[in-house]
Amino acid sequence: MKTTLITHGRVIDPASGIDKKIDIAIADGKIVAIGNTPVGFKPDRTIDATDCVVAPGLVDLAARLREPGYEHEGMLESEMAAAIAGGVTSLVCPPDTDPVLDEPGLVEMLKFRAEKLQCARLFPLGALTRNLAGGVLTEMAELTEAGCIGFSQADVPLADTQVLQRALLYASTFGYTVWLRPQDRDLGKGVAASGPLATRLGLAGVPVSAETIAIFTIVELMKSTGARVHLCRISSARGVALVREAKAQGLPLTCDVSINSLHLADVDIGYFDSRARLNPPLRQQGDREALSAALADGTIDALVSDHTPVEADAKTLPFAEAEPGATGLELLLPLALQWGERSGVGMARAIEVVTSAPARLLAAADADTGIGRLIEGGVADLCIFEPSLEWQVKPDALKSQGKHTPFSGYPLVGRARHTLVAGRVVHG
Repeated sequence: MKTTLITHGRVIDPASGIDKKIDIAIADGKIVAIGNTPVGFKPDRTIDATDCVVAPGLVDLAARLREPGYEHEGMLESEMAAAIAGGVTSLVCPPDTDPVLDEPGLVEMLKFRAEKLQCARLFPLGALTRNLAGGVLTEMAELTEAGCIGFSQADVPLADTQVLQRALLYASTFGYTVWLRPQDRDLGKGVAASGPLATRLGLAGVPVSAETIAIFTIVELMKSTGARVHLCRISSARGVALVREAKAQGLPLTCDVSINSLHLADVDIGYFDSRARLNPPLRQQGDREALSAALADGTIDALVSDHTPVEADAKTLPFAEAEPGATGLELLLPLALQWGERSGVGMARAIEVVTSAPARLLAAADADTGIGRLIEGGVADLCIFEPSLEWQVKPDALKSQGKHTPFSGYPLVGRARHTLVAGRVVHG
């Protein structure tokens, strides 16, 4: 039985309200003591966390690992390495791989590959429809048995509202959660947010109504089916208002926002910078401020990296032709901390939106007590980070195979020093 003692760190666990300097004792992959080291406890390894914060491992609800099918843009090894380098110990991957995650065997293979790497925990989303084509529903029960924690169309909108209704009704019957990116298929075909900037640059726009029409439809179908839905990557102030209204009505609706939409606006496209070619597109400053306020007050449940590694050849193209996406796993922690400081909500809330808050949305978390929080007897998934460490985003230094990010060159503060998964030091 391997044992570890973490000493002299400032332990912050928003789920339990802990925020003080105490030690944490770990044995056999579990936390055995927080604050009072057991008598006779002899650690095999002691980690000195002086000047560091000891927090639960981060939980990222949106990370494309690019396997299978897109190994030229990212490998499981490289993206898992990026995750633990960023302090992320649990992550959710969408089903838009090649082949699509619509068969139990594919899900089992992906989970097996991830477990062999012994890095972060992987929670796959199964495809809602076969091949994400929007016609025939997948075998949700079989995919759940294979390890899927929910069902999604990734970024492929469902054009047939009747299919969506059937999917939500089926999911509701068995208690499954449907994860949907709210975007109308026809209105969402542009490459930048509609507005003065897109008009000036001559870029095809995506109006806010592409998001709000989709949210309104989803909410109305939730009322008639009783389904539980998670909205992925809300991007507009009007979208936030609809979510707030739905939650006030007691609907089982949750949502997240990406680090890109939280920190950037359409002006950051600059002069056709393809690194800012994202999906959803960056919207106006007023939308960004509304997203920040909604994350602060809990209307938005979680902050995600929206990690989407893209190869160089697909990014070094004219803006409208470039593939959308950016690397983000290694930036989630410092950008959460930056938001916490600038918005005034503080470090504890900043940690909460990337730990216990997203963990509550994982149906599988109940089977693995302790994900996203620090409790005695819970799994020892931890992130030990230096909150005052200043560093600059240099793409070539990132672990991810995808080197493109709109935050390239940005000065950030806070970085993971050690990452532990099930008590094992996997980074640092």
